[in-house]
Amino acid sequence: MSAKRLKTTADTLINSSSNSNRWTAHTRQCFVRSLTTQTTTTSPNATIAQAYADAQLASTSTAATLQDRPTIPPPPSKLPQPTRFHPQQQKNPFARTATLTTHAFPSLEPTSLATYPSTHLLLPLRKDILHRAIVYEGDATRQGTANTKTRYEIHGSNRKVRPQKGTGSARLGDKKSPMLRGGGVAFGPRPRDFSTRLQRKVYDLAWRTALSWRYKQGELICVEDLAELTDVHENSADRYLRDFLTHNKLGHQHGRTLFITLERREMLFAAFEAEGMGREGRALEVVEVDVKDLLEMGRVVVERDALEWMFVEHEGDLGAGEQLVQWEKGRGRTVGGKRVGREKVVGGAGDV
Repeated sequence: MSAKRLKTTADTLINSSSNSNRWTAHTRQCFVRSLTTQTTTTSPNATIAQAYADAQLASTSTAATLQDRPTIPPPPSKLPQPTRFHPQQQKNPFARTATLTTHAFPSLEPTSLATYPSTHLLLPLRKDILHRAIVYEGDATRQGTANTKTRYEIHGSNRKVRPQKGTGSARLGDKKSPMLRGGGVAFGPRPRDFSTRLQRKVYDLAWRTALSWRYKQGELICVEDLAELTDVHENSADRYLRDFLTHNKLGHQHGRTLFITLERREMLFAAFEAEGMGREGRALEVVEVDVKDLLEMGRVVVERDALEWMFVEHEGDLGAGEQLVQWEKGRGRTVGGKRVGREKVVGGAGDV
């Protein structure tokens, strides 16, 4: 039985080897035909190298005839093309500029042109940012000092007002009860802090957004020199200022005017403090100005140094290469009352 199994295994191996030899010979002939394309092999026993050489010669001989035939391009592939990463070039923040006309004071005659980057005077209107800034400023100005006394802080006797039973009225304790006149206050206001928090970058963006909106509306008047009433007697400063506002359409009839100066100008501030001048406008130092002040009046008259001071103090959301000091660097001029030269750069602000 074992001998029969061995004979069967030997026959199987012989048959499989003969079949593999036949398959190899057939494959070799097919491969040779595919390489020759135009010619057939002369000898069935040709090697693969000889067949490849014959195919190369045949293809070169028929190249001239193939060139005359029109070639049809393959149909475009519908497969999505692989995407490649193309790094975007960094935009120049100073590509667009805002030109601001500077005027002489008090004649308001144009004297020169001041150029500022778009990151400071060409920002789009963001009402949501302005609203957040105004709410933040309003919360910070609330005093929160209201205080009421509870029944335990009222001075008085602890005697029971009336008996507990027998009168037909409601139960009542001492006269300090919140239900009685002169008693304590239930759930009354207590001293508290109403201030809220706002990101410094958002607040700085609101400042420059308000100035940009004033600039786009043509309501930002920049004064080159000091906004001071010179050669005017102190007793007639208020009358002179009222005539000045009426002549230039900056008074009460046209929405009032806010004057912003780098420092206190005695004659100008004294004129606005006179009786009846509050309805014509207001004068503030730049350190006292809020975002709400820039928006609530019809016009804003600001000194150039005060305007640049606001730019320098409220650009915390900008990068180092987008700040105003980089814009003026190398010119050697004063930016917001701070000298900017080639060696030293001054700028930045603290946290809110």
